[in-house]
Amino acid sequence: MGNAIAIIPARGGSKGIPGKNIKPFLGLPLVAHSVKAAQAAETVSHVIVSSDDEAILATARSHGAIGLLRPAELSGDEASSESAILHALAAQEICASADTIVMLQCTSPLTTAEEIDLVVRERIRLEADTAFSVVEVHAFLWEIAADGTGLGINHDATKPRQRRQDRPRQFRETGAIYAFHREGFGAAGQRFFGKSVPVILPNATEIDLDTPRDWLALEAYASAVAGQEP
Repeated sequence: MGNAIAIIPARGGSKGIPGKNIKPFLGLPLVAHSVKAAQAAETVSHVIVSSDDEAILATARSHGAIGLLRPAELSGDEASSESAILHALAAQEICASADTIVMLQCTSPLTTAEEIDLVVRERIRLEADTAFSVVEVHAFLWEIAADGTGLGINHDATKPRQRRQDRPRQFRETGAIYAFHREGFGAAGQRFFGKSVPVILPNATEIDLDTPRDWLALEAYASAVAGQEP
């Protein structure tokens, strides 16, 4: 049994996808995917779902998680995920026994137990305050100036276009997994503090569940992958 505790913030009232956190994804409520991944992780001892919505909490409990009702003042559109984690640390005595707190996002239902273990173990191995999941990206990013001119962010547009293998490796934060040193997070109150290390997930998908179109795309991808598995 591990010494990390997973906390899953899951507010009700999603505007982009109504009822998102309990909407069935591949036949299972969305929040249940994160719960099951955390339960299967070797480094995680307990799973807490923090929500302002009783239906979400009931769903989480039915899948074996600890349901924690979040105060109304921590449940509005302006409330941060960090505020939910801090509330859970104060409200749940079991958190005091953990060295590592793992924050998981419901909007990444394809997160695996192995990925959670990798992020937690890298935090410990590298003696980091925060470890977080990333994927490698190769996009050319631009800003648009007030006059409409494109400004290269991670490349110099005035020079010949570099081949991918000649460019520095760059990574995008997935938002799926964060592992914090418990005491340090409690003092800092934010996800990045002290030594923060990116942990590369080589097989992670890059689709965020923000819109109905995202949902269709990710569910179609997940169904296709499942159909290919032996």
